Amino acid sequence: MPIVEADLIHRYSGAGQVSDPDLSIGGAINTADPAGIIVSDTDNNDMNDITSAEALAGIVLYRGFYFSNEITSSVLTWTAPVFWIESQTSSGDTTVLIAIALEAKNVAIETLVNEETAPSGISFTAPANKAAGIAIGDLDQNDNRGHWIQYIVNAGATAVVDQYTIRAEGDTLP
Repeated sequence: MPIVEADLIHRYSGAGQVSDPDLSIGGAINTADPAGIIVSDTDNNDMNDITSAEALAGIVLYRGFYFSNEITSSVLTWTAPVFWIESQTSSGDTTVLIAIALEAKNVAIETLVNEETAPSGISFTAPANKAAGIAIGDLDQNDNRGHWIQYIVNAGATAVVDQYTIRAEGDTLP
C-alpha cells in the first residue's frame, strides 16, 4: 500500500501550543492531535490577520512548520520529497517565500525570539513548480522535517483575504 496524502501530515512547531499559528515560531514539532495539525483550506491556519498598522508600515513574518510521515498501515519511506509554492499570494501587496530548516530530520528547529525575527542562516526562495522544489529528504515512518515560511507584507498594503498554496510531493518504493 503506497503512502497517501492523509499519511503526510503538516504540523505546527511549538510543542504543547494549541493551534495558534502565532506560536509556531520554531521549537519541537507539535504532536498533539488534532491541535498540532495544520488544516488545509482554513482561514488563518498559518498566520493571524495582519493589523492595519502592520499593513501600513509593512511587516515580514516567519513561521516554522513540519512535514511528517505518519503512515500507520505499513512501514514506508516518503522518498525524494520536495516542496514548492504552487500558488503565490493572491494579493499584489504580499509575497510568500519558503526554506527547508537547517536542522536534520527528527531534530527540533530553531526557536525564534518572535515572529518578526528571521531564522539563522536560512535562504528563502520562491520555487514555483516541482522541478524547482526544495528537497525535504527521505522521511521514514514517523520521521519529520522542519521548514520555514517567510510572509512579506509591503508597506501600504490594502486589506484583502490573502491565500497561497504550498505543495509537497514525493514517491514511495513498491
